[in-house]
Amino acid sequence: MLNILVQFSFSFLASAAYAILTNVPKRSLIACGLSGASGWMIYWLSIQFGGNAALGSLLGALSVAAVSFIFSRSLKLPVTIFNIPGMVPLVPGGLAYQAVRNLVIGQYETAIYSSVQAIMIAGAIALGLVISEVFNHNIRSFREKREIVSLIRKKEKK
Repeated sequence: MLNILVQFSFSFLASAAYAILTNVPKRSLIACGLSGASGWMIYWLSIQFGGNAALGSLLGALSVAAVSFIFSRSLKLPVTIFNIPGMVPLVPGGLAYQAVRNLVIGQYETAIYSSVQAIMIAGAIALGLVISEVFNHNIRSFREKREIVSLIRKKEKK
């Protein structure tokens, strides 16, 4: 239980701190922290239950995107304000560092393995954002079409 609290707290702090560095509006700081914490917790739980890092990153990115969409609607701010800081805990920076370090010291096999892992994780994060954006676009399109149909029906009744 303590481990869950530590994971949540540090992912929240990392996202909120990055949000401060990127000058997001003050009223969105807590939402940015929650966005990052939700993504990290999904990633962490996926790893704990035996998933690999790429799958966890994909699920975490989907979570961040969904939570960001909700916060953008409720706070009436652009979704990128919540997406970008929310992705910070998921970025494979340590893995990329290890890949470059192993390349420099001559451990080429380990460097290639780490590089491929980092690229897969980064691709999974990007794929999660794209899938979420496509889903959100379809929802908006459906709502617009529904409104148009209701307006046409109102005109026909008159």
